[in-house]
Amino acid sequence: MNLRITPVTRLVGEIEVPGDKSISHRAALFGALAEGRTEITGYLEGEDCLNTLAAVRALGVEVTRKGEGRYLVDGVGLAGLTEPDNVIDCGNSGTGARLLLGVLAGQPFTTVLTGDDSLRRRPMGRVAEPLTRMGAQVAGRDGGRRLPLAITGRRPLRALTYRSPVASAQVKTALLLAGLWADGPVTVEEPALSRDHTERMLAGFGARLDVAPGRVTIGQGGRLTGQPIAVPSDISSAAFFLVAAAIAREALVTLRHVGVNPTRTGVLDVLAAMGARVRAEAPSAGGGEPASDLVVTSGPLSATEIGGPLIPRLIDEVPVLAVAACMAAGTTRVRDAAELRVKESDRIAVIATELGKMGARIRETPDGFEIEGGTRLTGARVRSGGDHRVAMALAVAGLVADGPTLIEDTDCIATSFPGFADLLNRLAGGAPVAVAA
Repeated sequence: MNLRITPVTRLVGEIEVPGDKSISHRAALFGALAEGRTEITGYLEGEDCLNTLAAVRALGVEVTRKGEGRYLVDGVGLAGLTEPDNVIDCGNSGTGARLLLGVLAGQPFTTVLTGDDSLRRRPMGRVAEPLTRMGAQVAGRDGGRRLPLAITGRRPLRALTYRSPVASAQVKTALLLAGLWADGPVTVEEPALSRDHTERMLAGFGARLDVAPGRVTIGQGGRLTGQPIAVPSDISSAAFFLVAAAIAREALVTLRHVGVNPTRTGVLDVLAAMGARVRAEAPSAGGGEPASDLVVTSGPLSATEIGGPLIPRLIDEVPVLAVAACMAAGTTRVRDAAELRVKESDRIAVIATELGKMGARIRETPDGFEIEGGTRLTGARVRSGGDHRVAMALAVAGLVADGPTLIEDTDCIATSFPGFADLLNRLAGGAPVAVAA
């Protein structure tokens, strides 16, 4: 499917974006490993997270849908998973695949994981390698570094202290999950703080965790107990509307109940540095995850620098922040973001190419890009590269371009944000600005 975007001058209204993708994945997996029932509300019903629920079912866990975003997961405990009858398909989800590798490392059976064309190109060695040190056997393409992968677990796994070369919540979570079946403590050290949803949620389920700056340890012998989990709205999804409202000619947009975990709010820090008018209201905290309503109005933006410790806190938001940079006065520089080259697409190359088609003055660098802002974008025919975040970022760019924009290959948006176009149209009012083409 293609998506046609018509420019708009005004965005007004209140919306609630879907549940947090990272938290949804974890809620399903941790609930499966717990003893007793976990009731999840606000679960993201995008393709990626639905694939994780399907994987949990394939491993012998009962999952019941009780309504939109509401699921009951009847956990089987740490010893209750069973060997699946078939290959588990993770679809497009790197998070689902990498976290499942951590779980499967501690199972006394063999499981095969695969995914779509994009996921099969993404690196899995950063998780598979430390898991093999713990005693799991991983075999597959590229020496066991790319899907499809067959993983044969071991129980108990060996204790491990692992110094991760990159700040990665997926690596950290996979190893902590494997640590549930280890014969001693498992410690993960990181060069910068990655998102801490796992630490918060595992502690809530009863795991024995020791959290210190730059490192987290899970002790042996713990057990998990089912918990109610209320998933807040995903700040990575909210970011598209934050930027859209910030760069529109006229806007007043309220985003309800958005997760504002400090390890995820780099996008708010960058928008504040650019002069965007965003304020937080009605703070709340459920299940250890803080949330707030975010209110944004339009106004002039200025260039900024994005790099260093900020990057792990906003890695998924860089594509749409590039759109904000196009509209800002001055030159914005993004660095230390080479991780973007191994996402669903090479996001550095794709964003530079596709925004360039719209007239953006953007120069690709090995680990980011430089964007000279202040030039009007022009509607064009662009391609998503099969990447949901690129597709939605280009849609935001199309809202402020001169003339319509046609985005090719936008089915991928459903992996994380079903209903994205509907919410855009609701804020625009009147005739739809985002329609299938």
